[in-house]
Amino acid sequence: MNDQQLKQKYLALGWDTFTDEGFVEIAGPFFFKKDVNCMHFLFETSIKHQNRNQVLQGGALTTFVDRAFGAAARELTQANKTTTIQLNMNFLDSVKIGEIARLTPEITRSTKQIVFLSGNVMVDERLVASATGIWKKIL
Repeated sequence: MNDQQLKQKYLALGWDTFTDEGFVEIAGPFFFKKDVNCMHFLFETSIKHQNRNQVLQGGALTTFVDRAFGAAARELTQANKTTTIQLNMNFLDSVKIGEIARLTPEITRSTKQIVFLSGNVMVDERLVASATGIWKKIL
């Protein structure tokens, strides 16, 4: 399934997608849903995301988490813009190509200028990565 078909599939299921023209467009597509006090993110992996071991490249998963944390920091704190200060990734299990990674970031603390986040990346019920990060609000 190509990127356009993936977008059509998830848009029909009620997900939104990022429309960046930069790196995230190349790295994705990544999808999101807004809930009352949280955001959910989804990444269906494909052959373009694989490494030499025929599983998901760690950098692709890191890019997904970076985008999800940044979007959650902006949306949930109503910041105009944010930028990554620090992102810590713990890879716990491999992701096979074709599997769907999901993430619901949690804001653990938010100050006037800084947002602290954490989250677990899941494939079905399997924990594949955990992450923490710090984002700066650009005022």
